Amino acid sequence: MTKKIGWNFDNSYTQLPDVFYTLQKPKPVRAPKMAVFNTSLAERLGLDPDALQSENGVEQLAGNQIPDGASPLSQAYAGHQFGHFTMLGDGRAVLLGEQITPQGDRMDIQFKGPGRTPYSRGGDGRAALGPMLREYIISEAMHALGIPTTRSLAVVETGEAVYRETELPGAILTRVASSHLRVGTFQYAAGRDEIENLRALADYAIHRHYPEMEAQENKYVSFLQAVIDRQASLIAKWQLVGFIHGVMNTDNMTISGETIDYGPCAFMDTYDPATVFSSIDRQGRYAYGNQPYIGVWNLARFAESLLPLLHENMDEALEMANEALSSFAKLFQKNWHEGMKAKLGLLNEEPQDESLIGDLLTMMEKYHADYTNTFRALTLYKPEDTVLHEKDEFKQWYERWQERLGRQNEPRESSQQLMQQSNPAVIPRNHRVEEALDAAVEKGDYSVMEKLLKVLSDPYAHSTEQKEYCTVPDQTGKPYRTFCGT
Repeated sequence: MTKKIGWNFDNSYTQLPDVFYTLQKPKPVRAPKMAVFNTSLAERLGLDPDALQSENGVEQLAGNQIPDGASPLSQAYAGHQFGHFTMLGDGRAVLLGEQITPQGDRMDIQFKGPGRTPYSRGGDGRAALGPMLREYIISEAMHALGIPTTRSLAVVETGEAVYRETELPGAILTRVASSHLRVGTFQYAAGRDEIENLRALADYAIHRHYPEMEAQENKYVSFLQAVIDRQASLIAKWQLVGFIHGVMNTDNMTISGETIDYGPCAFMDTYDPATVFSSIDRQGRYAYGNQPYIGVWNLARFAESLLPLLHENMDEALEMANEALSSFAKLFQKNWHEGMKAKLGLLNEEPQDESLIGDLLTMMEKYHADYTNTFRALTLYKPEDTVLHEKDEFKQWYERWQERLGRQNEPRESSQQLMQQSNPAVIPRNHRVEEALDAAVEKGDYSVMEKLLKVLSDPYAHSTEQKEYCTVPDQTGKPYRTFCGT
């Protein structure tokens, strides 16, 4: 008897006009084998972990069997990629369906790498094992850091090769998201110049993510503002932990405010706003310091798509859009400033806080200090653990900071607790991620990845077990480069 997995599909996306998707089944694979599985996420989704890891479950997570109630499809969307507009779509992804969890949440279950779709644009629709494991690691680390994100349920090896610059083992990732609605989805709708389809998409997004706005006088303006609010909060959180997305195209910005698409992403070691890891970002468009500016640029494209819905008079619509967009900088700065204050244990507001934060970052950049470890050292009150320690200007800054903490009514323990909750001891260091991927892909050894995932699952613990994962990589002289995996 086959054990029941617990799928509970209700596929609302298929109720949209069919221009937004193509019904598409995954292409079967030769020899599926479970590589890594997320037990806690499966349970949260209302799924039976043992059943999903059985032979029948693996067949389903490989796309060889379609679960009852699923309605597999590939989504259509467009996007600005490095500033250039193009028609896109799920070229190597199939949305299996929408799982209704025991808590009543609606979650997309999507396969990455299940074969060609009508949007593949000449690609094979498959994915290599390494990039899928990378997305699993980084997305789960982001979740543990408290950053809104898509998550990874499983990676299944396909037993088939994919061909990029060389032959690589293939895999399928099961991605879980609040939805896969993107800025690019709205650009696609607006580009077709069919206002009723655009309205249907906007109404669907509002009902799914912002139902409290449905009764408002101009729900589309409120919708635009809500997406701006969430993205301002999200990008501030990226900046606060040194995360660099690497490919902030408009098709990679969600309406839900979740981080999506972990292709050439990485975490910054040495603090430098100009840091770029992606091999294809030769101009530094998506550098760490540029992410807030690209965020509002993407949101401007979203606002353009919504103009026909904001007001029947285009001048009025433009004024509404610009007013909403003008709020981004203030919202981002507020979120970032509050986050930086927390990283320094500041429980109230003083006029000089901005310079206290700015002076520290200036020193960190000047002396090539490690971003995460500098704040970790401050959290533990161990300034000697940072390269700044012997610098006179840092000694003066440290004295200013201690005086500032001393002017608070709350005890020092409260400040340190706030810092511990705001400064991760560990992040997915690039060299550690590569070490885990090499062991898994080249040797079939998943123990390195499992240990890394365990350490990353509680980044604010500041435990002794995490200490070895705090070390920075050896300086090889060569810049670290990431690749999109397609």
